[in-house]
Amino acid sequence: MGRESFWKEDPSELLRAAPGLRLADVDPDGHPGIHGSKHDGATALKLGADILADLQELLFADSRLGDRRRILLVLQAMDSAGKGGIVKHVMGSVDPQGVALTAFKKPTEEELGHDFLWRVSKAVPGPGLIGVFDRSHYEDVLIGRVRQLAPPEEIERRYDAINGFERGLVAGGTTIIKVMLHISRDEQRKRLGDRLDRADKHWKFNPGDIDERERWDDYQRAYEVAFERTSTPEAPWYVVPANHKWYARLAVQHLLIDALEAMQLEWPKADFDVDEQRARLAAS
Repeated sequence: MGRESFWKEDPSELLRAAPGLRLADVDPDGHPGIHGSKHDGATALKLGADILADLQELLFADSRLGDRRRILLVLQAMDSAGKGGIVKHVMGSVDPQGVALTAFKKPTEEELGHDFLWRVSKAVPGPGLIGVFDRSHYEDVLIGRVRQLAPPEEIERRYDAINGFERGLVAGGTTIIKVMLHISRDEQRKRLGDRLDRADKHWKFNPGDIDERERWDDYQRAYEVAFERTSTPEAPWYVVPANHKWYARLAVQHLLIDALEAMQLEWPKADFDVDEQRARLAAS
């Protein structure tokens, strides 16, 4: 089964966060828009990897001649939802030179001395690149809201600041794809348990993840508010069911391919006489 025949509906529309979306209404076990099995999905992901790699090279090549376009993929999720798997299995198929990955951690003292967007602005991908934010500026309205790390009026200000920031990126040639990987609480328990059961996964386990589970409902609501306030026509949110890792990876890959194909990229035209250079090469 080919990549296109695998999809019976366009996930770019199916997964877009609709106004008033409630995460309780989104089945994290679902795989909307597909026609086929997990096995077919593996085949489609492999086919898509070649397509994504070619499109990324086109984007990078065009930037060498002044094209300012780039892509920013924002990955947000509860712990263990599969952000690392997206980076490895989707972005791992393209040339590393064309990818700019930033994994945002707890802010440093220097970063806390600036506006919350300061460190994010420095990580925006350059022309021709696919930038990936593993967590992002949205931490400041998610954990910031749930943990009350800033006054309510400051959290409110940040939503508008994010919208303005993203509008500026889009105006400068950035296509923004914001993805929330949606897993169930039971699935997270299973995945965290798997990390505890395997010595080679202990390094991935953080005891603090269990603390955050106690605030599960608060985080779900924080995400819903973020969707309401920051899912815009120029920078929409996509909610991707992620209990099945194969589906989440395939869906994000499709969103990237769809965005790149919409750019209608073409190979840069040579700024030299090809036949002349071919003759010089033969004579050399």
